[in-house]
Amino acid sequence: MYKISNIYNCNNAFVANLKVRSFASKAKNVKDINYQYIQRSKVPTFHFQKSLPRLPIPELGKTKDRYLSALKPLLNDGQYNEAVTRTSSFIANEGSKLQEKLILKDKYNKHTSYISDYWFDLYLRDRVPLPINYNPFLVMQNDIRPEYNNQLVRATNLLVSAARFMLSLRQQILEPEVFHLQPKKSNTPLFRTVTGLLPASLSWYGAYLFKAFPLDMSQFTGLFNATRIPLLGKDTIFRDTTCNHVVVQKSGNFYVFDVLDADGNLLSPAEIQGNLAQILNDNTKADYALGVLTTQNRDEWSKQRAHLEDTGNKDVLRKIDSAIFNLILDDVSIEDNKHKLLAHYMHADGSNRWFDKSFSMIVTKDGLSGINFEHSWGDGVAVLRFFQDIYDETTTKPFIGPDSKPLDKQITVKKLEFNLDDKSKSFIEKARKEYSDWYNSLSIDYILYEGLTKGACKKFKVSPDCIMQLGFQAAYHLLHGKYVGTYESCSTSAFKHGRTETMRPCTEQTKLFCDSLHSNKSSKSELRAIMQECSTCHSELVKQAAMGQGFDRHLFALMKIAEDNDLPRPELYDSYEYKFLNKSVLSTSTLSAPSVLAGGFGPVAKESFGIGYSAFPDKLGAAVSAYKTHNDSTQFVEALQKSFVDITKILSE
Repeated sequence: MYKISNIYNCNNAFVANLKVRSFASKAKNVKDINYQYIQRSKVPTFHFQKSLPRLPIPELGKTKDRYLSALKPLLNDGQYNEAVTRTSSFIANEGSKLQEKLILKDKYNKHTSYISDYWFDLYLRDRVPLPINYNPFLVMQNDIRPEYNNQLVRATNLLVSAARFMLSLRQQILEPEVFHLQPKKSNTPLFRTVTGLLPASLSWYGAYLFKAFPLDMSQFTGLFNATRIPLLGKDTIFRDTTCNHVVVQKSGNFYVFDVLDADGNLLSPAEIQGNLAQILNDNTKADYALGVLTTQNRDEWSKQRAHLEDTGNKDVLRKIDSAIFNLILDDVSIEDNKHKLLAHYMHADGSNRWFDKSFSMIVTKDGLSGINFEHSWGDGVAVLRFFQDIYDETTTKPFIGPDSKPLDKQITVKKLEFNLDDKSKSFIEKARKEYSDWYNSLSIDYILYEGLTKGACKKFKVSPDCIMQLGFQAAYHLLHGKYVGTYESCSTSAFKHGRTETMRPCTEQTKLFCDSLHSNKSSKSELRAIMQECSTCHSELVKQAAMGQGFDRHLFALMKIAEDNDLPRPELYDSYEYKFLNKSVLSTSTLSAPSVLAGGFGPVAKESFGIGYSAFPDKLGAAVSAYKTHNDSTQFVEALQKSFVDITKILSE
């Protein structure tokens, strides 16, 4: 659903437009300061925000050239010539006027980026259901000690570490996110001392002298105490950082308990374990699992939620909305079944989910853990940082172990009770049936290819990301003999309120490689030379996108400017070529980190493949989803396996 390891790629997503502010609810009488916080950074969390560079608006002429370059491998000569004429006319006429208006608007909104509001609005106005369409998932590596993967033990440790992360964020002592170009020189106490002493307005420049690049932190404030609320026409994000409770789901039921005491101190691990044990010991199953309603069309869910509130459920729904986050305890064992794993974390059956929550931490009966997160508020930069930090702590310095005894004298957990009339029950039954039909229409498969590794790609002087994207192009061409719009998400978090940019991996070079590979007319040395060109081109496109020099967000913003000013919609946006490029038949994104076992998302359209992938130290991996009526993910995985083998042979020569 991102390439965080080098700050370039991350799942397409939203950075919330929030002003940096200090959180309330400081602990009045801190019992143990070392226990309260996961980090106590000398540099304040938002120290670099004020001086972050602003996302540049690309030059119109360069956007034209990059757009046409992306179209070239997808169109025949006649279509391409029409696209050149249409694009040139747009740039010379409406485009130049819209560019002036966009620059003027950006000039008067220096607190944010030119794309932030538009991208946020895009998410919240879309009426399609959140699971499969939008919510990505990440699955955590298991603890190498099997006894620590006990459901209660792992859930307790994750909850304690997550709360410590949240408290560090609230007090602005969470370490700022920084990309260190030369970690040995910049990821040091000296760097933190120097940049911490600089005024916030100059801090970024100080970091730059160390060849370190602070990243935007604005979306971190969307992690906790937040829920997307369905409303007719456009949803809203609800936040309440004064609340100190978590919501826990089990067997379709909802439970809440405070994880901070009256003084704002984090409960002891034994107290938290005791509350979770109480929940796990409740074997009652909800007759009507309310969570399945969050799987629906947003307008339909909005009307149903309004009815629920009108029939006496407003307060209990607000308990869910305002909770720090959602912890899901599933009575399901995965048992190393990768297909089951992907389906379970992507969608499950909806009965024990609340897809509107900013994120849900999911722990299965056999202790497998992961996150499913709502996408409008933020993207992989914030989620993966949180994911990695709590994984590191829970696997190296856990607060409870298999022999720990839960404290049963301080149980404060309460089960939420809903007032469900016949109409509400009919909503649930209908949603359950429709969701079952929907997720059963999916085809999900995966590949773990051990013949090529991240290190081997670098040894052969080709980009690992390029090799994976080249594999996707070759697999699709092998199956269909053509090329389609391909989306690879790239982070622009190096800029203030940066979001994402699209990198277009289908290029003239990748087309030449696939044509040459499958025609069997080129030697391995010739194919390898073409592959080197693919890698060079790919790396340049990634660099352009990461530096805010792509074309997709720019063209989108120009279209929105026309709408804002009640101007006619330019012909470009309804053209065959623009729609074909943006079909995103291959929608791809990567999240690479030591903590990640797997990750993915659903197909973005009926004709699409959703491909979440990673280049691991010991293998290449990808999770592939599609709709059965249009595509077969297993067939694609088989073609991808053959493509990786072909690429390995070429590199090995």
